[in-house]
Amino acid sequence: MTTQRTSGRRKQALAAAAAVAGMLALAACGGGGNSSGSKDGAAGFDAGNNKVAQASLVKKGGTLKFGGAQDADSWDTTRGYYGFMWDFARYYSRQLITAKTEPGKAGAELTPDLATGLAKVTDNGKTYTYHLRDGITWEDGKPITSKDIKYGIERVWAQDVLSGGPTYLKDFLDPKGEYKGPYKDTSADKLGLKAIATPDDKTIVFHLPKANSDFEQVLSLPSASPVRQDMDTKSKYGLHPFSSGPYKFQSYSPGKSLTMVRNTNWKQSSDPVRKAYPDKITLQLFSDANQLDQRLLNGDIDLDINQTGMSPQGRTTALKEHKANLDNPLSAYIRYAVFPQSVKPFDNIECRKAVILGADHVSLQTARGGPIAGGDIGTNMLPQTVPGAEGQKYDPYGIAGANKNGNVAEAKKALKACGQPNGFSTTIAVRNNKPVEVATAQSLQASLKKIGINAQIDQYDGSQSPGIIGSPSNVKKKGYGIIVMGWGPDFSTVQGFGLPLWNSKYIAASGNNNYALINDKTIDGLFDQYTTTLDAAGKAKIATQINHKVMEGAYYLPFTFEKFINWRSNNLANVYTSDTYNGTYDFVNLGLKNPK
Repeated sequence: MTTQRTSGRRKQALAAAAAVAGMLALAACGGGGNSSGSKDGAAGFDAGNNKVAQASLVKKGGTLKFGGAQDADSWDTTRGYYGFMWDFARYYSRQLITAKTEPGKAGAELTPDLATGLAKVTDNGKTYTYHLRDGITWEDGKPITSKDIKYGIERVWAQDVLSGGPTYLKDFLDPKGEYKGPYKDTSADKLGLKAIATPDDKTIVFHLPKANSDFEQVLSLPSASPVRQDMDTKSKYGLHPFSSGPYKFQSYSPGKSLTMVRNTNWKQSSDPVRKAYPDKITLQLFSDANQLDQRLLNGDIDLDINQTGMSPQGRTTALKEHKANLDNPLSAYIRYAVFPQSVKPFDNIECRKAVILGADHVSLQTARGGPIAGGDIGTNMLPQTVPGAEGQKYDPYGIAGANKNGNVAEAKKALKACGQPNGFSTTIAVRNNKPVEVATAQSLQASLKKIGINAQIDQYDGSQSPGIIGSPSNVKKKGYGIIVMGWGPDFSTVQGFGLPLWNSKYIAASGNNNYALINDKTIDGLFDQYTTTLDAAGKAKIATQINHKVMEGAYYLPFTFEKFINWRSNNLANVYTSDTYNGTYDFVNLGLKNPK
């Protein structure tokens, strides 16, 4: 998941290092602002971080107000891939199963939604059977059927029309790509995908060609939402999705605003997950992140939908004057540099190690916002929410230890070993719409100069990432030896995080995320082994092994295990961070203390 879901998936509207310094000074001295609560009703610093803030004060009614500096990539459940879109989509879409509405690690566990229970799994993990609960309806009152769920899932195959979203369902159910999608389906009912059976309107059965122990995780994603055929407007569906949840679209102006109102045909008795506290939910979008922060500070908006932290100017004021309104979660996002092996001399592991050893990791952390707004120094490539993660305990290159300020002597040894004793020249590719990434690239550039590596920085159009850094041929042509990027899990397993990054099967001619071009039979074999491992301890052990193999290959320089400074208004209640949403707030059961 990139975080826009930026990192791919989320808009990171942060300014560069100069503005960060003042914030760091405030954070170091405690930042003021009543950390244990305030007279005007804020819950206290970190009160919603892995625990629920002000749950008992929530009331029904009122308008919940979101703001943002970035619109969703799409509100179509098939196409959306930004993290905040997946979070927000639970207001208007339901799945067979979904994440629990609980803080922290419990939020990554699964619970029934449209289905009466979790799957009945048979045939050695290849067959999943669900039964639908009573009373589930669309916004016009018609029942949601098993065929609606099948059709919604089939839309994932229509990548020529509905590109952009995750394709795990396609990969798991039709690995040979035999089905052509509902828009090219020649069967009369357009339900020709053989891997899904609908024996009646309340039963749905999935037949996987090959077992995959994360299949239910994938079914909990928005891409498994039902879509009704007669309401499918194809490429325009994201402008007005047809609701299966407690809220429906009233109006949407892309890039400007979104308003949702109650779906009067939704029944609380049919939905054990959603409480539907507000009467109305609004989203106002801003081109200027500082303007958004000011509206948050003024109390005009309850929270930032993008959930990637306030910009430096806003968070400086917030830490000084409104600390009780802030949470500082350790997210599941990792920020890093990656070394494409197609660009010499990064086809040599020792040259890759030279960069890792020569980098000043404290400087990189500072460029990203420091320990509070930037995060902990990253030492490996497995996020803290993923079973099998070891955090900073696993630090094979001494990134947070002996080499945290860079080790020139060891880096030069590595350069000698890779046949470049006098250093070399390369290019760092960085998105031009991410000031904090530019600052990070500048920090790395300065570190590398000390060991004889001359790195120029190429700022490319961040909105065109899939065609620029996602094209291995373009990366090689441009000589991008170092790419600055970030990633978070699509779901909280090693497969949900690392499959697109590290598995050779995911190397693609365009839209590629395996930037390092890792083609390692051991890593591929461990992923294969993982998919047929059903016990949690066994899966965690394999996840640890995969992370070790990735780090041993020196394909990545981790910068930070990212932290955010996120705002909640005085009026916001039932607020908590969830591992399902990578350490950011779970939106679905937010409410207000004083509905207006």
